[in-house]
Amino acid sequence: MSAFTPQFSAYALPNVPLVRAGDDLVALIVNGLADAQLTLQDNDVLVIASKIVSKAEGRQVRLADVTPSKKARVLAAVTGKDARIVELVLSESVDVSRVALNVLVVQHRLGFVSANAGVDQSNVENARDFALLLPLDPDGTARRVREALKARFGCLVGVVISDTHGRPFRLGNVGVAIGVAGIQALTDLRGRKDLFGRPLQITHQGYADLLASAAHLLTGEADEARPIVLLRGLELPLGDGKASDLYRPPEQDLYR
Repeated sequence: MSAFTPQFSAYALPNVPLVRAGDDLVALIVNGLADAQLTLQDNDVLVIASKIVSKAEGRQVRLADVTPSKKARVLAAVTGKDARIVELVLSESVDVSRVALNVLVVQHRLGFVSANAGVDQSNVENARDFALLLPLDPDGTARRVREALKARFGCLVGVVISDTHGRPFRLGNVGVAIGVAGIQALTDLRGRKDLFGRPLQITHQGYADLLASAAHLLTGEADEARPIVLLRGLELPLGDGKASDLYRPPEQDLYR
């Protein structure tokens, strides 16, 4: 099975409006597909930016309502960050990994390690006064979207909720999967043969992260306004994967 085929295509759904709390993500997808004159097919993948999921789920927080703790104030002094933002980061985290000027790396309550626990103010209206948290249950959201699309279109698709992460030893952000439904998030390629017949012995593929990064080329991070991307032409590793399948266990983590 090839991860990518010559027929692989990516479509950013057009005319996605600014998302508000309570908006129906499935309706946004259906409308975007109609505007693009596309109909879902088996083995399609929809990659949805976590930001619109958070907005639809009401995860926007007014900073005036945040009271920084003593720990938040201490970390704010070291990092140079707004103590209220630091408090939100701590509220979304289970552990602090690294602290330096302009750096606050934590283990998020969902399990992954990232900067600022995904607390963000970019592409947030009135960003001086508000911040956005990541979705409460991205896997659950992905499952609900997938089930609703299956009921409407009668086909089996994969759904990925994506976010933007940096990496410890490489510059630049990439798209990663924080929510997965309908596909294996991590594929085991051990036993497959390379070009010369040698069996692969340790190879695992972060398949859902690859999907997120492929879509990220269209989604962007600035004013592109393309938060929903349809990927087509892949031979999907169907399954009941979840985003936590991608997180390296602490006993194997040499970098934290």
